[in-house]
Amino acid sequence: LQLRQRALRHRQAKLTWTDDSSRRLRVAAEAANDGGAELAVGDLEAEAEVIEAQIKALREENAKLREQMIFTQEGPKVVPPPGEGKRIFDTDEYLNAHRIHLEYRFGQYKKLRWEIDQHEGGLEKFSRGYEKFGFNRVHNGIVYREWAPGAYSASLIGDFNNWNPNADIMKKDEFGVWELFLPDNPDGTPAIPHGSRVKIHMDTPSGWKDAIPAWIKFAVQAPGEIPYNGIYYDPPPEERHVWKNARPKRPRALRIYEAHVGMSSTEPRVSTYAEFRDNVLPRVRDLGYNAIQLMAIQEHAYYGSFGYHVTNFFAVSSRCGTPDDLKSLIDAAHGMGIVVLMDCVHSHASNNVLDGLNMFDGTDGQYFHSGERGYHWMWDSRLFNYGHWEVLRFLLSNLRWWLEEYKFDGFRFDGVTSMMYTHHGLQMAFTGNYEEYFGFATDVEAMAYMMTANDMVHGLYPDAVTIAEDVSGMPTLCQPVAWGGVGYDYRLQMAIADKWIELLSEQTDEQWQMGDIVHTLTNRRWMEKSIAYAESHDQALVGDKTIAFWLMDKDMYDFMALDGPSTPRVDRGIALHKMIRLLTMALGGEGYLNFMGNEFGHPEWIDFPRWDFTTPAGKFIPGNGGSYHLCRRRFDLADAAFLRYKGLNDFDQAMQHLEETYKFISSEHQYVSRKDEGDKLIVFERGDLVFVFNLHWQNSYTDYRIGCNRPGKYKVVLDSDEGRFGGYNRIDHNASYFSQEGWHDGRPHSFQVYAPSRTAVVYGPADYEDPLIEYCEENPETDECRTYDE
Repeated sequence: LQLRQRALRHRQAKLTWTDDSSRRLRVAAEAANDGGAELAVGDLEAEAEVIEAQIKALREENAKLREQMIFTQEGPKVVPPPGEGKRIFDTDEYLNAHRIHLEYRFGQYKKLRWEIDQHEGGLEKFSRGYEKFGFNRVHNGIVYREWAPGAYSASLIGDFNNWNPNADIMKKDEFGVWELFLPDNPDGTPAIPHGSRVKIHMDTPSGWKDAIPAWIKFAVQAPGEIPYNGIYYDPPPEERHVWKNARPKRPRALRIYEAHVGMSSTEPRVSTYAEFRDNVLPRVRDLGYNAIQLMAIQEHAYYGSFGYHVTNFFAVSSRCGTPDDLKSLIDAAHGMGIVVLMDCVHSHASNNVLDGLNMFDGTDGQYFHSGERGYHWMWDSRLFNYGHWEVLRFLLSNLRWWLEEYKFDGFRFDGVTSMMYTHHGLQMAFTGNYEEYFGFATDVEAMAYMMTANDMVHGLYPDAVTIAEDVSGMPTLCQPVAWGGVGYDYRLQMAIADKWIELLSEQTDEQWQMGDIVHTLTNRRWMEKSIAYAESHDQALVGDKTIAFWLMDKDMYDFMALDGPSTPRVDRGIALHKMIRLLTMALGGEGYLNFMGNEFGHPEWIDFPRWDFTTPAGKFIPGNGGSYHLCRRRFDLADAAFLRYKGLNDFDQAMQHLEETYKFISSEHQYVSRKDEGDKLIVFERGDLVFVFNLHWQNSYTDYRIGCNRPGKYKVVLDSDEGRFGGYNRIDHNASYFSQEGWHDGRPHSFQVYAPSRTAVVYGPADYEDPLIEYCEENPETDECRTYDE
């Protein structure tokens, strides 16, 4: 790279010298009043304009090279070859009964990898389809390619050619790929100006249509118009974001702040990437989360879909800003040490024909399965054909694009259950019987795609994170592909949120069973990591309720002021909101997730702006008048010192910092020593900490003996009853707790505590020292230790 830069600078210097010479000749010709010299100088000036354009191009290339040099520590782009796929049978003996299916699945994946190696030069090259398809700038023009095998003819139209369908006709090759080359203007500027609207005009089996290019990088909905327009996005260097920060290392345990940029403002409107960067990122950092998961990044025509009906897979959501605005957000997060994950939708696509992929070339089965198999009746969306070569190129390149161009650190894959089964999990009650996972209902082509996708992501970016949203509990989902697994790093532990809603909506506190709660929190597959959450965006949507709203309901409107009266419902809600979240975080998985605003008990639900409409079947669906009133986040409530929301917010911050200090989520030591149905107590160890949860609605217990593994002196390290968290200060934080030898609740040591009602208290060793300190004294130059020092 340095040699290349040196060569570019040398050529740039020579071109600049020629340009200066032409200017000196112009001055000399004017002084001599020589017409012939004037003509010669005119030729030189024309040449100089070309040289100016070349200099500009060289500067752009130089900037890209500098950027590449900054991030060379990301390592070589190599995807390792497939493994043997056998180790899964050692980790789970029940899989042996389904060995034929699993070996066939792994064989289909290996076959796909082999074919990519043979015909495309390997997965690394195959996943860079965006360098071939869509719009690509070359040294003397723009090349545009589109895969549309069903189209009879195609041309590129847009502002640049006055939307003339006969001006720029495309040619089709034997693979159904249409191509067009647009040479630069005589002055060296591109034929399509930056920001121009573009579409592809096609004669298809379904008639003539104007479509947004499938690989478009930016799409915008003009005011007063319904369909989106593709935008040729190629800003000048001064408008492009210059990356400043390298990617953070993958955290030992993910603490994820799930966020939606558009609804992140306190005001009833669509927020922007820049506002999120300046206003929300500092909040996330101060709370102590080490990752954010951004929803609704891929362009979607319908705002109310929460980003899950994607129309343009390579384009950022233009409601919130430009591609460079998003890059600035991600760069700022990296500078704060925050990992950035994208909520990726490859399970289905928008049903839109005008601005999406549906019927793109006029046929039903280009990107999707044709007929019923290609339609999701519940989501009203199209389902990808993961067995088609060009669909694989499109989806794998899409993942690579977001990793390379925007420097995302990984993905949360939406709708994985729908991908894995031909019944899409609809009207299925998964019981854990392995016959439900391995059979003819499994979509092996989709499984092979996901295995290849995880191979590609982890091969190119070893620190990248992939998370699967799966409700079925598919075995091997989060085991390495080389072992025979599907390759995700984590699965979302979706049953936990369902359990809390069940308890809050159907049972009184007296009916809660401690064993049932513990079972739900700990019921996860061995050697497969999970992300636990008490609630996500799903529970916050209109039609459902957040935990805070289930607990406090309408009392949240009138009794949340600290200088005013409270109610038993609010008191109960404040106490249980904290306990539920800490219990979920401490016992539920190897990572934790929270949806923005829920950390402080955000009131009400999320309701996107929508209008009245009537379905094709004649059913009237009322809207909300297009209001954004319930499509925002009231962070101002958490900042108000006179409201009880602040105590909930501060407790969530204390939870995150407790985990950062003691790293209990990543600890392999986890032991539940007590599940007392009469006392309503849950006691367990995680790492070096002992957690005590008294869920009884009125009983407090003095001198309550709890077991522990580690002997010595303990202290209180977190107390949900602390006054600043909205509690009653019933725990003495200056007290010391000394363990005694002798078995208790299956533990070799024990100590006595005071356990107030509806309170969670965490005890830690008084002599605790972060294990990283000793490690960093011996290895001070490692990335982990430099970050730790900062």
